[in-house]
Amino acid sequence: MKTVFLLLFTLLVTGLNAQSIAGQWKTIDDETGKPRSIVEIEERDGKYYGKIVKLFREAGEEQDPVCDECPGKKKNQKIIGMEIITDMELVKGENVFEEGEILDPESGNVYDCKLWIEDGKLMVRGYVMFLYRTQTWLPYEG
Repeated sequence: MKTVFLLLFTLLVTGLNAQSIAGQWKTIDDETGKPRSIVEIEERDGKYYGKIVKLFREAGEEQDPVCDECPGKKKNQKIIGMEIITDMELVKGENVFEEGEILDPESGNVYDCKLWIEDGKLMVRGYVMFLYRTQTWLPYEG
């Protein structure tokens, strides 16, 4: 009985410690420091997916652009509403989400992806083999 209780307690504590990445996140341009978009991440069948729900565009920029560079079915699709994060899974025993991909709609490149929460911010790493770039996304409540 003690073993069963200990096992259930451990599972409960582990589940409580896992921080959810679901919600809306503001992406920031690395060069200008200005907001670029709002990405909404949701859980479906144990995996996480993210789509662009809003773009912050300058006056001279296309306000409702399409992805000219995207591969496959996403080519020429509107960026607003586009799913850019796919198939992310929580790594057991860690607060890290992996196994999925992220699409950069500006370049059309698709990268392996790793997501985690750090100090209330979403860390988003896109990588190919050992080369990577990490962005910090901020919580968005709008």
